[in-house]
Amino acid sequence: MLIDTYDTPQAEALLAAALERLRRRQDRRAEILVQAAGALGYIAAAIAIAAAIPWHRSLSVASVLLVLGVWLAVERVRFPTAGGWTRPTMLAFVPALFLLPTPIVPAIACVAVVLRRAPEVLTRRASPIVLGAYIGDAWFIVGPSLLISLTGTDRFGWSHWPIYAAAFGAQIALDLAWTLASVSVTDGTDRRTVLPLLAWVYLVDAALAPLGLLIAAAAAERPGLVLLALSPMAMLWLFARERKHRLDETVALSTAYRGTALLLGDIVEADDHYTGVHSRDVVDLSVAVARALGLSARQQRDVEFAALLHDVGKIRIPKDIINKPGPLDPDEWELVKRHPVDGEEMLELVGGTLATVGRIVRASHERFDGEGYPDGLAGEEIPVEARIICACDAYSAMTTDRPYRAALSPAQALAELRRCAGTQFDPRVVVALERVLGRRQSPSTVPAAILSGAAASI
Repeated sequence: MLIDTYDTPQAEALLAAALERLRRRQDRRAEILVQAAGALGYIAAAIAIAAAIPWHRSLSVASVLLVLGVWLAVERVRFPTAGGWTRPTMLAFVPALFLLPTPIVPAIACVAVVLRRAPEVLTRRASPIVLGAYIGDAWFIVGPSLLISLTGTDRFGWSHWPIYAAAFGAQIALDLAWTLASVSVTDGTDRRTVLPLLAWVYLVDAALAPLGLLIAAAAAERPGLVLLALSPMAMLWLFARERKHRLDETVALSTAYRGTALLLGDIVEADDHYTGVHSRDVVDLSVAVARALGLSARQQRDVEFAALLHDVGKIRIPKDIINKPGPLDPDEWELVKRHPVDGEEMLELVGGTLATVGRIVRASHERFDGEGYPDGLAGEEIPVEARIICACDAYSAMTTDRPYRAALSPAQALAELRRCAGTQFDPRVVVALERVLGRRQSPSTVPAAILSGAAASI
C-alpha cells in the first residue's frame, strides 16, 4: 500500500470509524476500560518518573509556559491516520526534553492534553472517555524521557545522537504496543491492516524529529527560540486541513461507488430475478477466492464490484432471449456475447473505480485458452479478477436450475471445473475455488456421467 493513500477498503473503513468515534460519545464497556486503564497508567508513570529520577536542571516557570504554549498549538494540528490522527508533536516534545527537567516532560505532556481537551469535555462537546484516550495516546513520551534521563544526556549535544536515535526507537516501540493493544480491544481491527497504516504516523515523527532537535539546540541557550516551532506548525496546519478535506472526499466517493454498484445490482435483479440472485451468489464466492489467492485489498474490492455487476450488460438483452428454453440461434448468441461490452460501457459512464471494474466485467467471459469473448484474450492477458469471476460464475451457473437444464450437484460442478482447467479456466483459480468450496461443504461422490459442456454459461 502507498504510504499516503486510503485507496483500500480496510483503510477507508478505519478512517470512517475514526471519524465516527470523534462524532459520537464512547460508551462501550471494553473501550471505557481500555482508555481508562491507559490514561491512569500513564498518569501514574508520569508521577513516578518525575518523583524518582533526579533532575539535572532547575525548573523555570517561563520555560514551562513556553513549552505548554507550543504544545497546545501542536494539539490543534492533526492528520487523519489509521485509527485516529497523528500530530506534529515532535516539534514540542523534542525541545521540551532539553528545555525542562527531562523527568517532568511526561507530566507536562499530560497537562497540555488536559488543558487542550478539558473545555470540550466541560461543554459536553466530547466525552470524558475521549480525554482518557488522548492521555493514553501519550505513552510514546515515556520511553525517550526515561532513556535520556537515565543516561544523563538531557543537556543537548550532537555527540549524543546514538542515544537520541535509541530514544526514538523506544518511542515507536511503546506507541506501537499501546496502539495495537487498544485497537484490538476497541475496534477488533486486524493487526495486519493497522501496521502498514501506522507507518505513516512514524514517518511523520521521523521527518519532524531532526527539526525538533535543531529547535532544541537553539532553545538550549535561548529558551524563547522554542517558538520557532510555530512556523512549520502553521504550515502543517494548512496541509492538515487540505488532507482532511481530501480524505473526507475519499470516504464519501467510496460510499458513492459502493452505493452505485449496489443500485445497479438491484436494477439487474429487478430486470431479471435469476441474473440478480446469480450475481450476488458469485460475489461471495469470488471474494473468497480472491482472498485465498492473496490478492490485494484493492483487487478484492474490484472483484466484489465486478462479480456483482458482471452481468449488468444483460439489461440490454431482450427477456425472451435470456429466458429462452432451447438453444440460441447464431444471431441471438451474437447479441448475448455483447453483454460484457455493454456492461463496460455502462460502468465507464459512472467513471472512477467503476470504470476500472468495467474493464474486468468486459473480460469476465474470456477463456484461459483464448477461445472466449468478446476479445479472445488468453492466459495472463485476462485480468486475474476476471479469471476468478469466470470460474465462480460457471460454478454458480452449473449448480443452479436454468431454463434449458437442471442444476448439477456441487461435486459434478467441481469435476467439470477440473476438467476445464487450463482450457476454459485458470488452473490456479480452480485450485483456490476448490479449496474455498472444501471449507464450505463436505466432499461427496462424483457420478461417472458428467454433462458435457456444463461449464458453459451465458
